[in-house]
Amino acid sequence: MKITPIRKWFAATVLSLSVAPAVSAETFVFTAIPDQDETKLVERFSGVADYLSEELDMDVRYIPVKSYAAAVSAFRNNQVQLAWFGGLSGVQARRLVPGSEAIAQGEEDQAFQTYFIANTATGIEPADELSELEDELRGKTFTFGSKGSTSGRLMPEFYIRDTFGQGPDEVFSRVGFSGNHTRTLRLVEAGTYQVGALNFQVWEKELENGNVDTSAVEVIWETPPYPDYQWTIRGDVNERFGDGFKEKVTQALLEMDDPELLESFPRSSFVPASNDDYEPIRETAENIGILD
Repeated sequence: MKITPIRKWFAATVLSLSVAPAVSAETFVFTAIPDQDETKLVERFSGVADYLSEELDMDVRYIPVKSYAAAVSAFRNNQVQLAWFGGLSGVQARRLVPGSEAIAQGEEDQAFQTYFIANTATGIEPADELSELEDELRGKTFTFGSKGSTSGRLMPEFYIRDTFGQGPDEVFSRVGFSGNHTRTLRLVEAGTYQVGALNFQVWEKELENGNVDTSAVEVIWETPPYPDYQWTIRGDVNERFGDGFKEKVTQALLEMDDPELLESFPRSSFVPASNDDYEPIRETAENIGILD
């Protein structure tokens, strides 16, 4: 198999993250949960790194990770000082690093949604209420995204338990975790799983780009809105990078207005966020036993 430059760079940076205990104080490092295709993430966040380097007038580096748990661990261990987390991974990271703060979220992240999708061979028709689909869903195969995903696991599991009074393993004949939203779409589209749950933004973007076979897969239910993705920063960055640094990073993120960069998320803009915005996520995670 031919090794592309991107793959070489990706392998090298992941390796450096796993073996390097620290980075120089002159370099500001961030990561992001791997919720989509690797190549798309590298392209998006390399652009963010370039933007922040210019705005902060310093070296800024993006380091990709292989899992949601790895993103949280890198933040906890101070291998990165900033991260693009989902709602749940952000809550987990801030619990582990006292003083860390959610500082910005996408305009769309204030009212995020999960889409339940089904392979059209199942014959399941879209419904306004999940309860209307109970007979059709029971006994089907079902895939979540990552185990640490808010939109791909936490919220869909909550609504399954709340609606059917049972856990996913009792409702479905087989339950899987695809690892990311793009893979969930492909698995359900191919019929590997009959039903799945994914981030509505990924569905809409893939649909817009003509990457969804609508004869093979369709949306059958949409969750109510909830808060999701956000930028979270460690509370000790001012000590490391100088007074007012956290405010500079926050301002840079909120003022990001390059259409191409925003479209890569995709988000229309970034708006202020706080830890309190994600209390509903924390409460939901504790309710279904994901957080102690």
